[in-house]
Amino acid sequence: MFEFNDILTRLGIDPATVLIMRHRPPQKEFRRQLPWLAAEKHEIFNAYQQIQPRAEKAMLRAKYVASFIGQNPAEATFVDLYKIADHRILKACELKEMSAHHELEKLGVVSTEDEYAGGHLYFDLVPTGSPPEAKGRLICSWPPPDRSWYRWADRNRLKISALTEASRLAQEMPPWDELDLSKNDLETLPRAWAAALSQWRGIYFVLDETDGRGYVGSAYGNDNIYGRWRYYASNGYGGNIGLKDRARQYRPQGPRQQSNALFDPAACLA
Repeated sequence: MFEFNDILTRLGIDPATVLIMRHRPPQKEFRRQLPWLAAEKHEIFNAYQQIQPRAEKAMLRAKYVASFIGQNPAEATFVDLYKIADHRILKACELKEMSAHHELEKLGVVSTEDEYAGGHLYFDLVPTGSPPEAKGRLICSWPPPDRSWYRWADRNRLKISALTEASRLAQEMPPWDELDLSKNDLETLPRAWAAALSQWRGIYFVLDETDGRGYVGSAYGNDNIYGRWRYYASNGYGGNIGLKDRARQYRPQGPRQQSNALFDPAACLA
């Protein structure tokens, strides 16, 4: 059975110089969004892995980072192989000027405040794009323990379990009755999902997670459901005065069957 180290060897790369990272963020919501970022907003994904305080000592010794995402237990989905071009210390004020880190801060994942007096050790990770057919499709086993998220390639045997036909990073959108999206989800949705929601119109339900109360609305016209939901994401209340003073921890939830013939059940959210 082929292993990931076999790929490195064929690329002429010594596995002893490669640090393998399997990203599986503790934040459940961001864990869902990270594959979307890797697929379509790579700059933000890379910004997430360029500062890793717990792994920086190992990164200082490595020449490459093989980046994976843990989408399923005991599995690792390949993203890319990165060359470590350089590293430097960045202050919080310098990070704030980087748009990708600003986007991560908006998602609630990282803070650009200094965690220690010396600032942040920042690694310049340059994607190699090798092997080109593997991004999102190469699936490797991830031996226990699951929490051990970074490892040296030469000391670990990651068996290749699959090369899928389609990428697992931006998978097909779930059925309309299984949709459950947050405000931050709307900022990171795959393009195909956003296009589909732009075609939907009808009734939707917004849940305020601070107290469990909800609001039912309808969407038609420009961009339909997607446009309406983006409006909520932009100002927190979507132009509805009754919601303006409420807490903004809301999430558009999946639809239920709508009996009113004026609405398309497959496009109604309630």
